[in-house]
Amino acid sequence: MIKIMAISGSTRQHSTNHQLIAAIKERYATQAEITLFEGLTELPHFNPDLDHEQPPAEVAAFRAQLRAADAVLICTPEYAIGVPGSLKNALDWTVSSMEFSKKPVGLITAGTSGVHAHKSLLGTLLIIESRMREEMQLVIPAVKTKISPEGVITHGETLTAIDRLMHSLLAVAAQPREDDAYLHPPAFHKA
Repeated sequence: MIKIMAISGSTRQHSTNHQLIAAIKERYATQAEITLFEGLTELPHFNPDLDHEQPPAEVAAFRAQLRAADAVLICTPEYAIGVPGSLKNALDWTVSSMEFSKKPVGLITAGTSGVHAHKSLLGTLLIIESRMREEMQLVIPAVKTKISPEGVITHGETLTAIDRLMHSLLAVAAQPREDDAYLHPPAFHKA
């Protein structure tokens, strides 16, 4: 079974992005083992002086979980027309150690709008060499109208778009890591 490490860019315990991850985990339970990374707020602020052979324990644990995963699924809100700081901080800790290099990554930006954060985050993920295809990224604007308070995805087009993303992510994760197996896509899907 494919192991997917899920990262929520929200630090709120009951965020819509956490609900999306939970809904996807349940929907794909027979195809993937999806584990939510719980330590986003525990990572220290990125500091190049601490980024050496023995980084802080929280960073070492984060990197180890990334290495053990076959793929990564990021679900994040947009905050102040940008990427939430805690998520960007986590990605900064992987630049030198390259855990995202050739790692299949699915990216969902879900919030009120999400377009600006999505473009910024996509740029970061591509510069750190994540394996991504156009189908493996999705913007879900007005997300609160598309998922119930209980965490059920109620919008048919959104569910179809999530299925497209997950099918592509699982397919890429099952492929060998070849240089031509990922794209640097300029566009993204909107639900």
